[in-house]
Amino acid sequence: MKKRRKNVTETVADTTPVTYMNPVPEGEIPMLRLTHVNYRYSAGTPFEVKALDDINLNIRRGRITGLIGHTGCGKSTLVQLFNGLNRAESGTVELDGEDIWKEPKEIGKIRFRVGLVMQYPEYQLFEETVRADIGFGPKNMKLSPEEIEERVNEAAAFVGLTPDLMDRSPFDLSGGQKRRVAIAGIMAMRPQVLVLDEPAAGLDPQGRHSIFSGIRDYGRRTGCTVIIVSHSMEDMAQYCDDVVVMAHSKVLMAGGRDSVFIRADELEGVGLDIPLVTKLTILLREGGMKIDPGLYTVDAMEDALCEAFGLPLYCDSPDGGPEKGGGRA
Repeated sequence: MKKRRKNVTETVADTTPVTYMNPVPEGEIPMLRLTHVNYRYSAGTPFEVKALDDINLNIRRGRITGLIGHTGCGKSTLVQLFNGLNRAESGTVELDGEDIWKEPKEIGKIRFRVGLVMQYPEYQLFEETVRADIGFGPKNMKLSPEEIEERVNEAAAFVGLTPDLMDRSPFDLSGGQKRRVAIAGIMAMRPQVLVLDEPAAGLDPQGRHSIFSGIRDYGRRTGCTVIIVSHSMEDMAQYCDDVVVMAHSKVLMAGGRDSVFIRADELEGVGLDIPLVTKLTILLREGGMKIDPGLYTVDAMEDALCEAFGLPLYCDSPDGGPEKGGGRA
């Protein structure tokens, strides 16, 4: 009898014992959990590529998680499994404790709960006005006009779109403004998980700061779990609570931001950069300065240097209020 060839898109259980690189506290159910997840492109052909290799990962709820790694390491493939855009060849993807493929016909509902903003999302705009484009998702959720309007205005405020732009064509806006419209369109669906693949790609430093600050504010105020894919270690250090590092289709390390960046030698060993502040910290410590090794942001470095040289951390600003960094004067 011929054996039936297993469909490569069929998710099957793996009974291999699981060790998660970033275990969650006892009693906590992670917002997303991947167990023995594997994925191949062009499986069974001469062009087969292993994109994900036995991924075991927890994404903690209500936190901002950064996903970093070289181009081709599997980051974008991984996030497309979170909402069922692609299906793992084997293993399970759980959302709030339930397999997202438990009811395959209901996978569309998962995509309202896990919002995915792809790279350069501004190329996907198509409505006549900014308001209509942001409201497209909520409209497809069959919400009332009043609820749609409330969500549109809320999302626009999070990304910094002013009321005078709402009735303009999105195609008349700048590149950075278009990016904000696209991100707001996903925020307006109020997903439990917001996934952004290189949300600040191609933007200048001011634009990057504006986008990331808005995303962080959105996560903090709504309690939404946020996942950011980025090549920038500085962005990860500045805005993320947790960091996942990928290399060669595997998770290399994962955990709280400090626990990852303290392993600078390992990161550099696989060709990944580390925050510039971390490089400066290493040089200062090698030069004999007693300074905390866990410094990753400019603000943290500023505080550490002021303390090391006995300078005040705050001074009076011109308007009479406290101003951080008085020691720089």
